[in-house]
Amino acid sequence: MNGTRLVEDSSVELSRRSLFKLLGGGILLAAFEPDAWAAGFVQRGGQPIPQQISAWVHVGTDGRISVFSGKAEVGQNVRTSLTQAAAEELRVRIDEVTVTLADTDVVPFDMGTFGSRSTPTMVPQVRRAAASARETMIDLAAKKWGAPRDQVTAANGTITGPSGQSSTYGAIAKLQAIDGPITQDLPLTPAADWKVLGTDVAKIAAEEIVTGKHKYTSDYRREGMLFGKVLRPPSFGAVVVSAETGDAAGMPGVTVVHDGDFIAVTAPTTRLANRALAALKVTWKETPQPSSKDLPGLFRATAPAAPAWSAEKKLTGTYTAPYIAHVPLEPRAGLAEWDGTKMTVHTGSQRPFGVRTEVAHALGLPEEKVRVIVPDTGSGYGGKHTGDAAVEAARMAKVIGKPIMVAWSRRDEMTFAYFRPAGVIDIASGTKADGTLTHWEHDNYNSGGAGIPTPYAVPEPRTAFHEVQSPLRQGSYRSLAAAFNNFARETHMDELAHELGIDPLDFRSKNLKNDRIQAVLSAAADQFAWGREKAAAGRGFGLACGTEKGSQVATFVEVSVDSTTKAVKLERIVTAYECGAILNPELLKLQVEGAVVMGIGGAMFEAIEFENGRILTDHLSKYRVPRYADVPPMTTILLDRKDLPSAGAGETPIIAIAPAIGNAIFAATGVRLRSLPLKLPA
Repeated sequence: MNGTRLVEDSSVELSRRSLFKLLGGGILLAAFEPDAWAAGFVQRGGQPIPQQISAWVHVGTDGRISVFSGKAEVGQNVRTSLTQAAAEELRVRIDEVTVTLADTDVVPFDMGTFGSRSTPTMVPQVRRAAASARETMIDLAAKKWGAPRDQVTAANGTITGPSGQSSTYGAIAKLQAIDGPITQDLPLTPAADWKVLGTDVAKIAAEEIVTGKHKYTSDYRREGMLFGKVLRPPSFGAVVVSAETGDAAGMPGVTVVHDGDFIAVTAPTTRLANRALAALKVTWKETPQPSSKDLPGLFRATAPAAPAWSAEKKLTGTYTAPYIAHVPLEPRAGLAEWDGTKMTVHTGSQRPFGVRTEVAHALGLPEEKVRVIVPDTGSGYGGKHTGDAAVEAARMAKVIGKPIMVAWSRRDEMTFAYFRPAGVIDIASGTKADGTLTHWEHDNYNSGGAGIPTPYAVPEPRTAFHEVQSPLRQGSYRSLAAAFNNFARETHMDELAHELGIDPLDFRSKNLKNDRIQAVLSAAADQFAWGREKAAAGRGFGLACGTEKGSQVATFVEVSVDSTTKAVKLERIVTAYECGAILNPELLKLQVEGAVVMGIGGAMFEAIEFENGRILTDHLSKYRVPRYADVPPMTTILLDRKDLPSAGAGETPIIAIAPAIGNAIFAATGVRLRSLPLKLPA
């Protein structure tokens, strides 16, 4: 089946109608996410999207299996997990399955790739669709042979009957096309019986990525394509007063697009586009803006009065976190092509259908006149929910009538993309003298409510997220606010343990009623040898745990601190993680370790600094991210709970590393750090 090759070759228009012509006869299955959808369908644009056999998993007459999903591949390996899901239920080899993702003209609507929802929602949905296909083929074969239904089986791409009859899936698919509802209550293969799921299947298309064969958006080229550059304001909130564009427009091959505050240039080369951009003479009106140093007071300006409460032991603390950048490997890029009636855009995004809406609104087009295709993308971390570059390219392409490539520079990415929200958290807690929690208040200002509920047993805890006016553009980030909420909570829990003179592990265990968190704590503590040895001079041990999005994590850290420079070095990290039944152990391990490394950046280095609306940390030379030398030996323990549904793993592993580091620094120095990034005073 050549459908995937045609989708990847963006010069081919592969609509639903032409897709069906291409696939020919066969079995077509619809796979849709159930989240926020009722009774098997959802109203979108006035059109119901049914949960029925129709178009999204295809068994070709050649036996090839094609799976279609609105998810985007941004490094979390959803292409691999969906391949495994279909292969498991259809009883075929991995290499017999092709997955097409994130093409709005071809795949079913999807809200987006975020919130660790692909594993708990899309994987089961594809499994149900694939299992329905398998059972449908068994029905057809049994009817053809006149054989008892319960004596017909499917395996290795073949249907086999009780008298030795057999037909390949391709031959069965020639009998008739099948339509009808996916059987929602069809039993799926139990995790204990998995043959493909639960195994270390290598990342699909890994060779293309590591050899450079894979094309990212900025690698695409079209005949007559021009490169676009957008004029950025000098500060946030600045508006155009006047613009002289004649010098730029007079350059051979250069076109200036000016629409209100949107000013852009196009040229045959990036270098010429940059020269034209520099030739624009624009007067801006700027307004005073706060700086990064103003944030704590700004966020807590309207803090409510704290209610009175009592406890045998009381503790209060305030914790702060700065804005930080996503720093994706692939900066934003968009290739837009206007054929006079329809706009086609290639872009790296976590929300292809959301980008389609953005482009349609920007151009005044109906959504069916916009097609968005997302190539496998060089990471997002929650930072690619919007289609900035796609919209910019589309605005230029519609005016000029030629393909336009807009590729953001790293400075664009560091300055004009949205950031992880900064925040301030106030925690007030109370305990009995024996360490039993009796009171808990947790107020988060600005950063968000994700992960704010405490997993510890405390009567009537009070948690609240207070939305405030952010001076910078902000949005989703890996784990949303859970990482900062967990940093504040686990730092505070460590403070309580030391105030009470109780071992930090024992204190958590005493107040935990969640057996799954206790299990990862115990596994990590055993591997780390917590309590069996003392840290050497200048070294400290720290731990933290947490739960978010249906999975559990515990991280233990050893640090050393230079007595002269106060430099902190990570010596070792042990992480235990549990997310239900594991779909792919090796790729899960990589997800956990990648999240921990990313969390090291937010814990120790990363912070957006700004002054009066201008980002000061606007290049990687000014913005520190983790390096190889920052990463110590890491041990990752995976707890495989085959008795539990699989949860997503792209976000939760990041939430425990920062507080574990901070708690280890305290153990080594006696200095309690309550602000990120963690910096000891010189």
